Amino acid sequence: MSINNVQNTHTSAMMRDLHGSLIEIVSAMNRPQRDDELVREAGISLDRALFRLLVAVERMGPIGVVELAERVGLDYTTVSRQVAKLDGLGLVARRGSTADRRVREAITTPEGKLMTDKIDAARERMSRAIFDKWDEKDIADLVRLMRRFANAFKQDRNDVPKAG
Repeated sequence: MSINNVQNTHTSAMMRDLHGSLIEIVSAMNRPQRDDELVREAGISLDRALFRLLVAVERMGPIGVVELAERVGLDYTTVSRQVAKLDGLGLVARRGSTADRRVREAITTPEGKLMTDKIDAARERMSRAIFDKWDEKDIADLVRLMRRFANAFKQDRNDVPKAG
């Protein structure tokens, strides 16, 4: 067996392990109980589906409803109804896009930003329990490498296999 075959086998095993780890993380993050716990910890009152979209709009906004639906993996009509609910609650505002007048964008309002700040603070408190036994350098390395991976994944979106 050549050195290249050994390296390829090792790399393939690492890629399979990486994919498995990502599936475990995404599966855990998508559990409804986890969202309920985060909402409770944040001290807010917001439906789970709306909570997820509010956070997505805050992170990615201003964003059109079609793009938002694509990114969160939901039907456009469902996302449109939920964004309308968030708008009705005063947590997001909808406006015309500056780039394309046909597109209506969602953006968080100051009230919505206050709510996502509470969610961020709760997420940080909950994450500290996970990382309390980690060295600060390991956490910094994880954050740096995850950002690098996310950037590469975004850039090469069409060539990267889907999660399933």
